[in-house]
Amino acid sequence: MFTDYAKIIIKSGDGGDGAVSFRREKYVAAGGPDGGDGGRGGSIYFIVDPDSNTLVDFRFKKKFKAENGKNGEGARRYGKSGEDLYVKVPIGTIIKDAETGKIIADLSNKGQKELILPGGRGGKGNCHFATSTRQAPRFSQEGERGIEKEVILELKLLADVGLIGFPNVGKSTFLSRTTSATPKIADYHFTTLEPNLGVVKNEYGDSFVIADIPGIIEGASSGTGLGLQFLRHIERTRLLLHVIDVSGIEGRIPVQDFKTINEELKSYSEKLSKRKQIIVANKIDSMQDESLYKDLEQLASKNNLEIFKISAATGEGLQTLLKRVSEVLKDLPKEDLYEVEEKKVYTLEEEQIGFTINKENGIYMVDGPAVDRIMRRVNLDDNESMYYFQKCLDSLGVNQKLKEAGVKEGDTVNICGWELEWYD
Repeated sequence: MFTDYAKIIIKSGDGGDGAVSFRREKYVAAGGPDGGDGGRGGSIYFIVDPDSNTLVDFRFKKKFKAENGKNGEGARRYGKSGEDLYVKVPIGTIIKDAETGKIIADLSNKGQKELILPGGRGGKGNCHFATSTRQAPRFSQEGERGIEKEVILELKLLADVGLIGFPNVGKSTFLSRTTSATPKIADYHFTTLEPNLGVVKNEYGDSFVIADIPGIIEGASSGTGLGLQFLRHIERTRLLLHVIDVSGIEGRIPVQDFKTINEELKSYSEKLSKRKQIIVANKIDSMQDESLYKDLEQLASKNNLEIFKISAATGEGLQTLLKRVSEVLKDLPKEDLYEVEEKKVYTLEEEQIGFTINKENGIYMVDGPAVDRIMRRVNLDDNESMYYFQKCLDSLGVNQKLKEAGVKEGDTVNICGWELEWYD
């Protein structure tokens, strides 16, 4: 089954906690703190899998979590870092932040690997908090929590040439005649449900890849039918072959079909509407009204577009068309046809900064990721740890903001769920 869209949750590993430990050896008095640091949490990477061509595996597994780091131990033993998690995706996969819709990675190259979420840092052991005046710190630092994000995976086919046109105009037949691809072919009045890829052998020049993009219908750019899913695959192609039925058998008007499809392309993407295009007038073997082709030929001339008459069913005109396609592709650069809006690696600093102060029922409520990080380092039953806590609040600017908010001696301050009494 071809699947080109998935929404999953990824989470990097939590950092291990630092240890509170003191050196205890025979004949060594007051050995001092020797708590080791916690290990770093595992990071989340996405890598290109050369053997995959669909996102179908993500239909069954929706959550991916890297390993947590291990806690530190005494004798300055550091905790083991968590294993990184590598998520395999097909080449051509776009990764988006589900919350903002921003593109954060584009995996379009063989062997490409992208860091998406870094693991949480390990907490420091109590040996790091010893000073000349605080020689036996009874607190350590908790490891930083990993980051959890919901992301969208979109697979955009990587092809040189895209076949576009209404359903039942002969795109699948064209692909089957020119490549070794075997799409289902019949006189359907509905569209092919899955894109198909085929490689044109170099008897027509250099080899190139053709994608049979399922038929686009009117309203596709606004989501009618499966339009949006199909349109995104055209974005990666360098050249569009616009296949149009000129037989007149089904009452289609070729000029109108050309205009309708191009309006959908323009509505979806201005850049896509300007992609180089060749008109392919198909089904000439059963053409009933030659004026239909003449009108299309005039339209092509007016828009400075090349037009080729073919019959995908009999093979007439195919070799001439493919030879020209090969020539055109040599002059079209293999540039990044899809622009990454923002290449972003989420950092723990972004996730854990800032704080808020509100007054509720006479109590000053202090909350926020930055304050929560400090609270997780503190042993509230230890005076030296509380001194360290006050120093951190000062450095963060919490105490100053509380004074500006009007806090007075004796007032209650709730910091991340812990109620403390304010003293000047």
